[in-house]
Amino acid sequence: MAEIKDPENTILIELKDGTVTIELLPDIAPGHCERMKELARAGQYDNVAFHRVIDGFMAQTGDVQHANMEKDYNPRGAGTGGSDLPDLKAEFSKIPHDRGTLGAARSQNPNSANSQFFINFKDNHFLNGQYTVYGRVISGMEHVDAIAEGEPPANPDRMISVKVAADA
Repeated sequence: MAEIKDPENTILIELKDGTVTIELLPDIAPGHCERMKELARAGQYDNVAFHRVIDGFMAQTGDVQHANMEKDYNPRGAGTGGSDLPDLKAEFSKIPHDRGTLGAARSQNPNSANSQFFINFKDNHFLNGQYTVYGRVISGMEHVDAIAEGEPPANPDRMISVKVAADA
């Protein structure tokens, strides 16, 4: 496991194959980082499916409204919902969408990110300046690489639990 420098701004995502450690970037995207911590602390990300996983591109999850595989799971609706909290303003930066970065998923409206996010499988620089980057995987990327693919996957993987490292 990677050395955790700032437990308050580190997220631990438990997947079927192991833990993914994500370093949040609060200096770059404070609103998105706060939202992820708020939803993690409320347990809302637990059991949420990876509803869109594209080989060589990214793995998307975080639909707390429709993709909780233990509560009202709706595979057709997964990817269309968010949380009960208001949408976030875009926090675009010069941080590139490199392999392992965390990006805020959103609709066509740049200010529509809410709870969904994606992890880039490779450098996806065509996304630069269009989607907010607010974290990066510092260990466990091999577990992200093993997530079941599909749109949606036939047997989706889920985030078993999501915690702020300071609380773990």
